Amino acid sequence: MEKQEASEIFLNALQQFIGENSLEVSAQLQAASAAFTVLSLKKNEFLVKEGGICPYFCFIESGILQHAILISENEVTTYLALRHSFTTSLNSFLRREPSRKSVKAISDCRLYVVDLNAFKYLIQNNSAFHRAYYNLIEKQICLIDDYRIDLLTMTPEARYKKLLQTEPKLLQEVPLHYLSSFLGISDRHMSRIRKNIK
Repeated sequence: MEKQEASEIFLNALQQFIGENSLEVSAQLQAASAAFTVLSLKKNEFLVKEGGICPYFCFIESGILQHAILISENEVTTYLALRHSFTTSLNSFLRREPSRKSVKAISDCRLYVVDLNAFKYLIQNNSAFHRAYYNLIEKQICLIDDYRIDLLTMTPEARYKKLLQTEPKLLQEVPLHYLSSFLGISDRHMSRIRKNIK
């Protein structure tokens, strides 16, 4: 890992969860970013393996992280974290409990990461970071709620169409088998859907 000055991309990502661009907020976000270090993961390397303790809360500057669980020896994708987003195995990171999922790079990744002690310090002492984190978690809860309802109420075709509208980058950047697993669709059915929906 290397200590580097935070990129504009990272600072802008923090800023977008604040909704305010005062000098005080900018100074606090600069101070918060100084607690993060750069971590590079090669394709197929893990941020955390299922059963391990997740060491970091991270921002993905480039690459894609797959969240997955094993069910009867089959890997099931539960979430795909794209570049310019924040992610972790949250329960494991915050509570130091074994992770119930693996988080793996499915392409080479450059991450800004912070460990739990530094993270807690920022939450308690940096009001801009605290607000950005609160707003991030609120947004994620809403997305997870929508995703679970979609799985129960929408057809596979409708879920795919919604993904086309809301996350077109996923369709361009993520291999098909990860997407079909994420959407709860078999690879064969996914291929048929893609042929029928242009």
